[in-house]
Amino acid sequence: MSTGDGVPGPGDTPGLAIHTEVPKHEHIGSKETVFELKDLSVFYGDTPAVRNVSMDIFKNDITALIGPSGCGKSTLIRCLNRMNDLIPTAKVTGQLLYHGEDLYGGNVDPVQVRKLIGMVFQKPNPFPKSIYDNIAFGPRTLGMQGDMDDIVEKALRDAALWDEVKDRLHSNAYGMSGGQQQRLCIARCIAVQPDVILMDEPCSALDPISTGKIEDLMLDLKERYSIVIVTHNMQQAARVSDRTAFLIVELTADEKDRWGEIVEYDETEKIFTNPSDERTEAYISGRFG
Repeated sequence: MSTGDGVPGPGDTPGLAIHTEVPKHEHIGSKETVFELKDLSVFYGDTPAVRNVSMDIFKNDITALIGPSGCGKSTLIRCLNRMNDLIPTAKVTGQLLYHGEDLYGGNVDPVQVRKLIGMVFQKPNPFPKSIYDNIAFGPRTLGMQGDMDDIVEKALRDAALWDEVKDRLHSNAYGMSGGQQQRLCIARCIAVQPDVILMDEPCSALDPISTGKIEDLMLDLKERYSIVIVTHNMQQAARVSDRTAFLIVELTADEKDRWGEIVEYDETEKIFTNPSDERTEAYISGRFG
């Protein structure tokens, strides 16, 4: 999985020339902007997947992407750490700024991007190693300084997992429950101290109790990280996110091509109680999607 670099702090991004002090134009009110998407579109070959997305994502917010299947939520979130680069036919147009820097600029190393912007996937994907070695893998690979026992313990505590596994750190991670494995993957991500955590349907394979633990964890982690989550669960978006973007599927007249576009992006409370677009209201109320 992609993880974050353990050396820089938020906004201090070696190799990306990120400003340590964010310019005033990157603030809206008291919120600091992490990502600025300007007319962002994604194509696979000549086929559009997402079109004309413009939105700002703010520091220490949980931003949710919701919408029906096929509307491009996963494609969009994967733009934020350039994972779509791994697909040979993928092409991104428009502009995506990260702390004011062009994330797709010619001098930007996508590997470095993925170190700073970690991702947690839909299915738990622990390495076939011990719990300890899962957490230590990233810090060791990056040559992070510090006592490895302390790094592992801190990551597991931050992921609300330490008390459950402290007596079996050298047991195989595959012996953990699904919910524990997902929290282990979150711990593995935050062990290297990323600036941003992306979560693509992180609870879809989990039971309600495990889902609740992950949601509680997200609310805790947003004090230190900026989080973007894709979810099909509208109740989850309403419970945990600060802002929500609703995407819809658009079709050409002959229905040959389909792509996702953002219908509405606003504070979550407004999206769920007083949306501006009737299509948002129809989706939230279950009338379509």
